[in-house]
Amino acid sequence: MPEPDKFEDDLLYALTRTGEGFRTGQADLVAGGYRRGRSRWRRRSAAAVVSGAAALALVGTGAVYLAGPPAAKDAGTVSAASGPATAPGGGSPAATPTTVRSSAPTVVTGDEVLATFQALLPKGETTEAKGHGTDDDRTKGTFVGADLVFDDGQGKSLVQLGIQKHRPGQGQPRTCPTDLELARIDSCAVTTLPDGSRLQLLQGYEYSDGRAGTKEWSAALSGPDGREITVSEWNAAQEKGAPDSRPAPPLTLDQLRAVVTDRSWDRVVAAVKAEGIDTQAADPGLSLEAREAALVPLLPPGVTVTGRTGEALYATFQLARGQNTGSLVLQVQNWSKLVDNPWAQAFKDALTRPDGTKVLTRGGTDTKEKMPPTVSVLRPDGMEVSVSQGPTGTALLTREQLEAIAVSPVWRAEK
Repeated sequence: MPEPDKFEDDLLYALTRTGEGFRTGQADLVAGGYRRGRSRWRRRSAAAVVSGAAALALVGTGAVYLAGPPAAKDAGTVSAASGPATAPGGGSPAATPTTVRSSAPTVVTGDEVLATFQALLPKGETTEAKGHGTDDDRTKGTFVGADLVFDDGQGKSLVQLGIQKHRPGQGQPRTCPTDLELARIDSCAVTTLPDGSRLQLLQGYEYSDGRAGTKEWSAALSGPDGREITVSEWNAAQEKGAPDSRPAPPLTLDQLRAVVTDRSWDRVVAAVKAEGIDTQAADPGLSLEAREAALVPLLPPGVTVTGRTGEALYATFQLARGQNTGSLVLQVQNWSKLVDNPWAQAFKDALTRPDGTKVLTRGGTDTKEKMPPTVSVLRPDGMEVSVSQGPTGTALLTREQLEAIAVSPVWRAEK
């Protein structure tokens, strides 16, 4: 696949996370998208990750972070090193699991990921083997993986591995479509393991429209620690554009399960950085009540708060002035607990005040940007405050009044 196409697929996955977590009740509508999304996820050689939380964090600053696919190292032609063992629940033999090291590494190279992956495969020959580690600058340590062509003597098969880690509450649930036939899936099951992990085992086809009979089997594990380990295999040497080389992929579902659940991945997962924004660390600890109490004295005379909704970092306040109504969106984040503010780059062209506070003003009717008037402030103490006209009602505050709210010293972290 050409590099531009691969990057588009990576970006599509990062922005939509289409394939791994659609709701069960929507199967009839999104079966095709489910298949295409899962396929795009597996085609990538690295992740370009923008989580839902990160996308929300972009509202105030307009910043965007994208990572392209890294160059892969070709490990050449090697043979799986370990001897066979009986797979869980019977079936074909699988490789003996590797020993878990006691200390967690800070960096895992692509060669290490590939070696761990190969040690868990049954006996056979691997070619076109490539590994991707945490040391690639373009993924910032948020993705590791490997892909190779495996041949157990019955024909070649493309096998791919991907490992990411989500922050608490930011992962996608593992589900199966209600209509397997519509999604062109032969079998799909999601089970909860004793440690709380969710395991999905799936047997389907590369193309949901039936244009080819290439089979695609996969195992995906979502763990309580945020790990997401996925292994996928095909009965062809390439995911697309290659003739089927065998009747079915080489690894049984039991063997796929053994690979994704093996404890040798613990040290690899420990080295992978969680994707997205650490919203827990950025939470200033301000309740909705505390934010309203701080906001009310900053509003212009005659403007009152009539309602509020929100979460840890974002709040929307319903406003009124006489018969006119409007709304205001307030974002307060505390970056002092993090080594770097992931959106600091967005303030590179901001106006800097004598005390070091950076003020960035965007949007409004007199600009080309199609966004409401927004004032974002980044203080030297790590507090970031963004105030914008809300999506409903009349604009009750001027840009200068929004700035006065954003630069006010009342916004202080309570945790």
